[in-house]
Amino acid sequence: MNKKRIRLDASEDVQEFVKAAGTCDFDIDVLYQRILIDAKSLLGVMSLGLSKELTIQYSGSNNHFENVMKKFAVA
Repeated sequence: MNKKRIRLDASEDVQEFVKAAGTCDFDIDVLYQRILIDAKSLLGVMSLGLSKELTIQYSGSNNHFENVMKKFAVA
């Protein structure tokens, strides 16, 4: 299981993230506090709000998705 922290600061960032997640053939979860959202759901990810540190959990591998994750990574 991979865990990474990201921040999505604009609605365009959310759209890019969800689009990249949609290309994956494995489940991707977005966690914020006690909330768990499917990363492939645009409305779900948008409902969390912008500029928050989110934890992403997934157990597969996709190069495009990994590159998008690096773009939004939190140090």
